[in-house]
Amino acid sequence: MAHLSRRQFMGGTAAAAAALGLAACGGNSASTDGGNGSASKDGAKKSAIVVFAAASMTESLTRAGDQFAAANDQYELSFNYDSSGTLKTQIQEGADCDVFISAGQKQMNQMDITAASDVNTEGLDLIDHDTRFDILENKVTLVVPEGNPKNIQSFDDLASRLQAGDILMAMGNSDVPVGQYTQKILAYYNLDEEALASAGTITYATNVKEVTSQVSAGSADCGVIYQTDAYSAGLAVVDSATKDMCGRVVYPAAATKAAPNPEGARAFLDFLKGDEATADFSEVGFTPLANA
Repeated sequence: MAHLSRRQFMGGTAAAAAALGLAACGGNSASTDGGNGSASKDGAKKSAIVVFAAASMTESLTRAGDQFAAANDQYELSFNYDSSGTLKTQIQEGADCDVFISAGQKQMNQMDITAASDVNTEGLDLIDHDTRFDILENKVTLVVPEGNPKNIQSFDDLASRLQAGDILMAMGNSDVPVGQYTQKILAYYNLDEEALASAGTITYATNVKEVTSQVSAGSADCGVIYQTDAYSAGLAVVDSATKDMCGRVVYPAAATKAAPNPEGARAFLDFLKGDEATADFSEVGFTPLANA
């Protein structure tokens, strides 16, 4: 369980934190208030904005949050980073959340009453659809540890090596967007995920940061992660998935209907469409979409 702390970076990732109604959340969190504590420069109490975001946004979104806090002294940001599926469950279970940014459309659609009923199967009405927009596009990549010990060259090579059973690939669980994209890639190559897992050629992780860590540590011979995570971790990318292999990787953002701070949520979402935040996202390999 996370605990309350000021926003820090440790080795390029945000420090753990959580309060503001996030005691039950298991993801990594960070808070930023420009270093002014709980009061603004004029002494007024700061207005909290709680942001739930995909783990792959940790570095760039926290940096953008610093800039927002510096320009908007009346607000104090708190971030909860985890897999989009975990965040969706936390919101559904009543966790305080003002802004949700998912690494896939599925998790957002599952809470948006305007989405098709075959996606929003529970009829959830938890997203303020009027605030929703596509904020970023990412790429799904195949990465290897330093030195590429198994000499894995491409997704085509990965497919044949998995069938041969001589490598170990790390991937996200099925409830995690990066895992769902990986499943599409396996299906593209007509590979039986269950059979591969039973044969010991696949290892799983609860979010993209865990996949990244497994590859960085060399405990897996390769992994499927986002381009941005590969950049942040300094991992070698040997191939990028095409649209035919797994579709587009588009991140939607929106305020929640039960946002404790709807005004702050809209202010932060508007900021994320601007040049400063766009530069932060572009730096790590995202393609900004809000102003495209």
